[in-house]
Amino acid sequence: MQKIEHIGIAVKSLTHSVPLFEQLLNSLCYKTELVEGEKVNTAFFKAGETKIELLESTDAEGVIARFIEKKGEGIHHIAFEVTDMETEVKRLKKEGFLVLNEVPKPGADNKMVCFLHPKTTNGILIELCVEKK
Repeated sequence: MQKIEHIGIAVKSLTHSVPLFEQLLNSLCYKTELVEGEKVNTAFFKAGETKIELLESTDAEGVIARFIEKKGEGIHHIAFEVTDMETEVKRLKKEGFLVLNEVPKPGADNKMVCFLHPKTTNGILIELCVEKK
């Protein structure tokens, strides 16, 4: 793994949360994007070398809506940049981590992503991401 690529934060409303994070980070939101496959609207901020991704559900039954219903707004995942997704997924599976999707799927911000199940990562959803080619 190269670095923390971004931290994903589940929010009820981008309309409310974007201005809040702009004030908090003293930085403007530089990108919003709909990720239809995940049923989320996203908003991105830069905080030094790391990005912050706000995630708002577009579906009452979506993953983010269910997360907020169960746990409330807050940190949803930590994403790590990898250089070779296939090699990293194989390595992590060999180490005993449960990979939720072994075949990378499209994510936000021009990334392909795979996720590790929180039950094998001390309760934290881990996203692996690589730039789309």
